[in-house]
Amino acid sequence: MSKKLFLVFICAVTVCLAGWPASAQRNRGRRMTRVDLLVLNGTLVTMDQQRRVIADGGVAIQGGRIVALGESRDLLRMYTAPERVDASGKLIIPGLINGHTHIPMTLFRGLADDLDLQDWLTKYIFPAEAKNVSEEFVRVGTRLGLAEMIRGGTTTYCDMYYFEDAVADETAKAGVRGVLGETVIDFPVADNKTNAEAMAYVARFVQKWQGNELIIPAVAPHAPYTVSEEHLKAIRAFSDRTGAPIVTHISETKREVEDSLKAKGASPVDYLARIGFLNDRVIAAHMVWPSTEEIDVLKRAGVGVVHNPQSNMKLASGVAPMPKMMAAGLRLGLGTDGAASNNDLSMWEEMDTAAKLHKVFSGDPKVMSAEEAFALATIGGAAALHLDKEIGSLEKGKRADLVLVNRDSLNQIPLYNIYSDLVYATKASDVETVIINGRIVMRARRLLTLDEATIKEGARRFRDQVIRSLSSPGAN
Repeated sequence: MSKKLFLVFICAVTVCLAGWPASAQRNRGRRMTRVDLLVLNGTLVTMDQQRRVIADGGVAIQGGRIVALGESRDLLRMYTAPERVDASGKLIIPGLINGHTHIPMTLFRGLADDLDLQDWLTKYIFPAEAKNVSEEFVRVGTRLGLAEMIRGGTTTYCDMYYFEDAVADETAKAGVRGVLGETVIDFPVADNKTNAEAMAYVARFVQKWQGNELIIPAVAPHAPYTVSEEHLKAIRAFSDRTGAPIVTHISETKREVEDSLKAKGASPVDYLARIGFLNDRVIAAHMVWPSTEEIDVLKRAGVGVVHNPQSNMKLASGVAPMPKMMAAGLRLGLGTDGAASNNDLSMWEEMDTAAKLHKVFSGDPKVMSAEEAFALATIGGAAALHLDKEIGSLEKGKRADLVLVNRDSLNQIPLYNIYSDLVYATKASDVETVIINGRIVMRARRLLTLDEATIKEGARRFRDQVIRSLSSPGAN
């Protein structure tokens, strides 16, 4: 090679190196770790113990878990992935946790409103269920509820209903995480006519789904007033043998407490403690009427409590003593209850309602901060479901359940405080992308695991059936 050609070659190499991205130059010679997915360039709201918020942050995901998180530029120096999600201009938050639902009852949305709990149940819901609930009804209602929850950024939910094996099947197909309880109740229902049938179903259900990455099978005694002491004790023994969680309703209304005092000589909480039912696998929905002493009982037992403010308000069940339960350090989460008594599955509305309800009820605007309300729907909800080691915050080693929230909608401008914005201004429609167990289930508002048109068609078909069933001779 001539000297002149050599100089031209050196100049060309120098120009190429100058144009090579700085990150690539730094990575030259360094071995990059390959992961499944990188989520980059967003504002990371971790909800870890330090409540870290990382500007221009990102998450590296491998095998359904978070393997690293931090500033995007640091992740890009260490990891490569076949797929990336650009979160520029968005918040990256932990997936929301809906701690109490009856998801197939989405098909009863708006069927009977403005009634007290007992009339709502006995005159409308129980008859409608008796005439309509089947496995197909459950599947269609579950798909409708799952689509609504994914669109709103819910990545984990806790459910109790009938044909719960079908609920689990649809939930797993949609890629959603669920603590799913098969209902046990002391009268004939759609899937099981006797307690023996119900417990046999529960045993098969738990055995089938235990160990699944997304589904945690549970047993769900409806309430202490609809399940006998003998059967409650048998359920506790089953849970002890299998490790299955117990999902139930406790102290939802004042009438329930009064009836329990008359019939059993104890409130629902004290009665369940007396028979040895309560422990750290119990997930108790509502808990509107516990005394100060009963809150201590719940704390000692390790019971998870799920607050359902909108449902409790709509049915006039009362206002749960959340400030007292928070001060006592209970495992507290938030839930929507079923869409038949809410009437939607939006955790954004539930957070907003919880914070405001307890301010006005207590007369103290400081009683529940926006950050505390957001915690109830994330890390607190995980604790209530006894899953806080796995989900609820964005931390290395936890399940990769995360949500990208758009920050450019009119209702979010201008932005001063992230938690205030999330709780008081954000809507379900602001959720853009949802990742569960490392899998993208919604991207740019498009559902990837569910067919929206088919879901709507099926739901409307069952609406017509419900109307016919309740207008037929002999209908209540």
